Amino acid sequence: MIDVQYDYPFSDFLIVSGACLGVVVALMVLTAVLTKITGRVSVVDTIWGLGFIVVTVTAVVLGRTIGSQDVGVAWMGYAPLDMIDNPFDEQHFRGFLLIALVALWGGRLAWHIARRSHGAGEDPRYEELMAGGNGGVVHLIRKVLLPQGLAIWFISLPIQVTALSLTHVTPVLLVGVLVFAIGLGFETVGDAQLAAYKKDPNRSGVMDRGLWKYTRHPNYFGDACIWWGLYLVCASSWPGVFTILSPVAMTYFLVFATGARLLERTMMQRPGYPEYAARTSMFFPLPPKR
Repeated sequence: MIDVQYDYPFSDFLIVSGACLGVVVALMVLTAVLTKITGRVSVVDTIWGLGFIVVTVTAVVLGRTIGSQDVGVAWMGYAPLDMIDNPFDEQHFRGFLLIALVALWGGRLAWHIARRSHGAGEDPRYEELMAGGNGGVVHLIRKVLLPQGLAIWFISLPIQVTALSLTHVTPVLLVGVLVFAIGLGFETVGDAQLAAYKKDPNRSGVMDRGLWKYTRHPNYFGDACIWWGLYLVCASSWPGVFTILSPVAMTYFLVFATGARLLERTMMQRPGYPEYAARTSMFFPLPPKR
């Protein structure tokens, strides 16, 4: 069941979306400064998760603020008495839920990446992207910051739209939370299994244990589930259902653009990895081939 809101405030959405875009620009400026301080472009990976948290908080808080100015009656479809009797459930539930979910995912991801990259050199993927740019700011913006900033803004569109939508607990919303939980589980367990494997002195040449036995990239698969789950939470109300291109774009990035495919170029050079790839699904978890 999806809540249909016939009088959606599109003009207010432009304010919310514009504010989110401004926040993203500020984050990318901060990221540019951090790359110069640390000498590592890969710091942008830590900002990635934190950026979605900031955008979500901005969208939800601003959306609720704009709504309260209009008393929420004309465009939220509620009578004043309904809002007074149950203001948290009716006005704020999904906003608080989205902040909690995105903070849980983004905070864990940022902490994991920051801890993993502490003391390490530059990521080979960024070395490849920055090759030929002579370390210039324009090259950094064109190759890394602009694509990353636009990706954060576009992928977060479901959250921006739903910040001004009706709030009810529906089956679609509950399914979204379930898909999100599956994705977070894949990310968390997969990262923990990989960390344990790296500490094992008797490890084999290729990580093929646990979730890694069924997919070569359980963390990327989990990330896709995260954003399909968040999309379903947002799509439980009009007009969030029309923002489906956002999770599609995220999945494309994870599989083909900056995620699995790009990483595979390096991994295929490791002994034993081509054989592992031949028997293990690249993305969606499947039983290994014989």
